[in-house]
Amino acid sequence: MKTFNASIQVMPHDNLLDPQGKAVSGSMKNLNLAEITNVRIGKHITLQVEAKDKKTAEAKVDEACKKLLANLVMEKYNFSVTEG
Repeated sequence: MKTFNASIQVMPHDNLLDPQGKAVSGSMKNLNLAEITNVRIGKHITLQVEAKDKKTAEAKVDEACKKLLANLVMEKYNFSVTEG
C-alpha cells in the first residue's frame, strides 16, 4: 500500500447565491479594495489515503466527496491526488 495526498476544492454551484461571498464582496469597498468583486467562498480540504495505486486513491477520494465532503445539490468539487 502507498500513501497518497489529496487536495480537494469544494465551491458553491455558479448559479447559486453565495451569501458569505456576497458579504465579503460588499466589504471590499470599506477596506479600500473596491477593485475586488464577485468573491465566492468554499472549502479547501486535504487528506491522506492509503491505496494500492493512484487510480484507486482517486476513486476513494471521489467517493468521500460524493458521500460526505460536498453537498452535490449545492456544491461542486474537484481534486488532485499525488503520491506522498
